[in-house]
Amino acid sequence: MFSSNNRVPKDIEKTAALLGKDASLDGTLRFSKSLRICGRFHGIIESTGFLNVAAGAEVNADIKAYAAVISGKVVGNIEVEDRLEMTSGSCVCGDVKAAKLKVADGVFFEGRCSMIKQNQDIDLFASNREELKKSLQG
Repeated sequence: MFSSNNRVPKDIEKTAALLGKDASLDGTLRFSKSLRICGRFHGIIESTGFLNVAAGAEVNADIKAYAAVISGKVVGNIEVEDRLEMTSGSCVCGDVKAAKLKVADGVFFEGRCSMIKQNQDIDLFASNREELKKSLQG
């Protein structure tokens, strides 16, 4: 799992909030720590934390989060600041933007993928002004 950052749980068992298997929710979800979705969600997800879409879960939403693990089905665009993992058996239909991406064998993915440069990858002192502009625009 994604244990390299303290904003991401070392294991999913320490999830701060849970949308249970028998639950269904429509709307906008905002959270800052971590959320595990086991049921169904339709709407928008905006987070500065960690999202886990469990196996069997169905999410129809555009997602913005710090990091995410997708094991269920997501229909919508996903943008994560750090890492995105799609586990075996998951289904993602939508465009993906992430700094780091891990796709297991057996994933169904239909969409485009863009890699985001993380701010720590840019050395402000090693580049001249024009090189820095290019790296931030690209």
